[in-house]
Amino acid sequence: MSRRGWLLFAAMGVIWGIPYLLIKVADGGVSVPVLVCTRVAVGSLLLLPAAIRGGHLGALKGHLRWLAAFTATEIIGPFALLSNAERHLPSSTSGLLVAAVPIMGAILGWLTGSGDRPTAVRWAGLAIGLGGVALLAGPGAGRGSTVPVLEVLGTALGYATGPQIANRKLADLPPVAVNTVCLGLAAVVYAPFAALTWPRHVPSLQVLGALAGLGVICTAAAFLVFFRLIAEVGPARATVITYVNPAVAVALGVLVLGEHLTAAIGVSFVLILGGSVLATRPGSARTRPTPPATLPSAPAGDGAATARSE
Repeated sequence: MSRRGWLLFAAMGVIWGIPYLLIKVADGGVSVPVLVCTRVAVGSLLLLPAAIRGGHLGALKGHLRWLAAFTATEIIGPFALLSNAERHLPSSTSGLLVAAVPIMGAILGWLTGSGDRPTAVRWAGLAIGLGGVALLAGPGAGRGSTVPVLEVLGTALGYATGPQIANRKLADLPPVAVNTVCLGLAAVVYAPFAALTWPRHVPSLQVLGALAGLGVICTAAAFLVFFRLIAEVGPARATVITYVNPAVAVALGVLVLGEHLTAAIGVSFVLILGGSVLATRPGSARTRPTPPATLPSAPAGDGAATARSE
């Protein structure tokens, strides 16, 4: 990989590792609808000029149903679930649980026939990864953590389902237009709820900075950097950042927010990431389609990106 490729790779590893920290900060000053609406609206508005300048929006005609389905599974549901869960869970825990996206993606691929046939190694990876999730979500998670853990796992399921829709129904459409419109649709859906829960007082500078970071860095900028990474190293290598984001999320949670790095987190990190690598190894015979470079949600980042998604 070239030096430019490594720089872009490092940038994406950080960009899709920080949403968990920023969501945790923003949760302290605004409601979930305000948080999500602000993030997706800023991202969509910043991407809109590129979509218009390239004349890409017209290509989306006739695909509204699948654009709406992708928006619901990749953005509307996951962003809200993750933001609400982080009101009760450490950001590092959320980042690790979302790291199960590749495992869920492998399961969905097997069930829908769009992925490789399972092998012994992939079954072993699935078992190892799920063991890490069980350890992280077990009794050590703390009282009252069951629902938030399920919300994060629901986020991971959404991030794994979105690419299935994109691969089958949206793969031939311009990615910049798909992400611009889908983020805009999500903003429209959340706008009424954001208006009803709008803060009475101006949030702190920390909260405003976190909201700006989520929209500008983790959504719009992430999209642009990720496509440069794909052009530099190819789509297969680009998606390896999935295995870097959780480490960044854990490190930031510990260093910036003072979250505790427990033995359970350490062991879960090894199990989930190791299991993901094994469960997503190329199998036999059947060739998997290359996912379109749509914008994640957080790992493949929290966020609405799916060539991993926060």
